[in-house]
Amino acid sequence: MKTLTILGSTGSVGCQTLDVVRHAEGRLKIHALVAAKSVKLMEEQARTFHPDVVVMMDDAAARELRERLRDLPIKVEQGMDGIMNCVIAPQVDTVVTALSGRIGLEPTLAAIEAGKAIALANKETLVAGGELVMSMAKKMNCPILPVDSEHSAIFQCLEESPETIEKIILTASGGPFFGWTKEKLTTVTLENALRHPNWDMGAKITIDSATMMNKGLEVIEAHYLFNMDYDAIEVLVHPQSVIHSMVEYKDGSVLAQLGRADMRLPIQYALSYPTRWKNPFERLDLRGKTLTFHEPDMEAFPALALAYQVGRRGGTLPAVMNAANEVVVSAFLQKRVTYLGIHDIVEKVCSEHHVLDNPNLERILGADTWARERAEELIN
Repeated sequence: MKTLTILGSTGSVGCQTLDVVRHAEGRLKIHALVAAKSVKLMEEQARTFHPDVVVMMDDAAARELRERLRDLPIKVEQGMDGIMNCVIAPQVDTVVTALSGRIGLEPTLAAIEAGKAIALANKETLVAGGELVMSMAKKMNCPILPVDSEHSAIFQCLEESPETIEKIILTASGGPFFGWTKEKLTTVTLENALRHPNWDMGAKITIDSATMMNKGLEVIEAHYLFNMDYDAIEVLVHPQSVIHSMVEYKDGSVLAQLGRADMRLPIQYALSYPTRWKNPFERLDLRGKTLTFHEPDMEAFPALALAYQVGRRGGTLPAVMNAANEVVVSAFLQKRVTYLGIHDIVEKVCSEHHVLDNPNLERILGADTWARERAEELIN
């Protein structure tokens, strides 16, 4: 049996992780659940899964939840101290990092330092602090098991000998605006952008998919996870979302991982690895399906090109791009900026940043703070 702490249990990936736990036939146990301020859903999860601890990042939410759970022997903690306690707890084997945004970086580092396996659903952690995280994981001999469907696919297709790999191919759905021209994109509304054709995701990642920033973040994540040069990471738009990614070897062979557009599959693989568990989830049926692939349009979706540029430069620049994007996407969700304004502001913040190389955690967090403040100034 594996014991889990789930960071972001009330979000989309967190809820699907708990569905995997529900069908795991006793092979998974919950030590702690962590969320921001969704009190009602957290109460439901606590009563269903009986964790030892629940943590709310918002103090008022923690107080309310503590009152709601008075009849249960569940400890309610709050804030970053509470999160840190539940990722380093000795009974925890695996930490599922499904928090949205850069906030996942510090608890992930703490979990690695405590020797925990990481089921990584928070790509921003590697974007902001990839060198730091991967060097710490190597030092502590801690596995980082990807939960993103694309990175899970690559992980499943990899052979033992990395020198035989020619390139990895990340597939992208293209989001709700695949095939749109730059001119047509001026008409995008928030409601349009939140309608993803294939995946059921949280609001932030859905907007990132609409701009293709999500795929840019995944390129940087793949660079760190698989130690691949950016020239060996290719993106192909695959609107059907059946092939989740591919690996091309030096002899010309290509291995692909296929499956339904169901996040529970990569989540379960990360939690069951190195074995595979049977589940009742719906199976892929290829009969009658046509699979197509297209070059990404980096003129209409410049966020992908920006991410390649930022990733190649490295240092504190990826943390800056990620932080600025988080702020501007939040503003878009509040209808304070336009769809095209998202990229314009993120690009400007990146262009103004004085990059620091080989940054430690303090410098990464400092760059992150500066980028958030500068992005907010530009929005206003």
